[in-house]
Amino acid sequence: MTDTRDICTSPSTPRRRFLIGSALTGAAPLIARSEPVAAAEPADTSDLRKPTSVDIHVNGRPFHLELDTRLTLLDALREEIGLTGAKKGCDHGQCGACTVLIDGRRELSCLTLAVSAQGRDVVTIEGLDGGGGDLHPMKQAFIDHDAFQCGYCTPGQILSAVSCVREGHAGSPEEIREYMSGNICRCAAYPNIVAAISQASEQMGE
Repeated sequence: MTDTRDICTSPSTPRRRFLIGSALTGAAPLIARSEPVAAAEPADTSDLRKPTSVDIHVNGRPFHLELDTRLTLLDALREEIGLTGAKKGCDHGQCGACTVLIDGRRELSCLTLAVSAQGRDVVTIEGLDGGGGDLHPMKQAFIDHDAFQCGYCTPGQILSAVSCVREGHAGSPEEIREYMSGNICRCAAYPNIVAAISQASEQMGE
């Protein structure tokens, strides 16, 4: 009669060979990880820090700037040119306070690199004027309807509203609310803003 202890301890038993193989396989990653890993070479970012010449037209005036390629258009406008109308709100493209017009289209300047505005026409709230020295109809409408309270979001609201009208999205209060949804007013002057845009859209004739 075969002793069961011989079966359990015999190296030739398939079960025992399986268990030994499994143990060695599990230890392999630990052995591999114990070997030293060569440190990665740090990325060379020196070229990114070198100033780059950028020519931008802002509010009808040419500006020649030497800028870090990583600088946003918002920071270039505020820190390099001195136009502080565009506000830094969330700095993540969520609130719309930094909205400017680039080649007639509304853009978030906090998400736009200054170098990408090379040779393009940028309009900020300071450059949005009406003819003959009068206020732009949108500016006047915001005053008429008291469409601002703290005023922090107002420059972005006005420029986005101008673009909303020019895009043909000011046909109804519902449409205005939809196409102005990217601009947040923390004072919640939304009904006044909608009324101001409705008035200005008629005066702008667009």
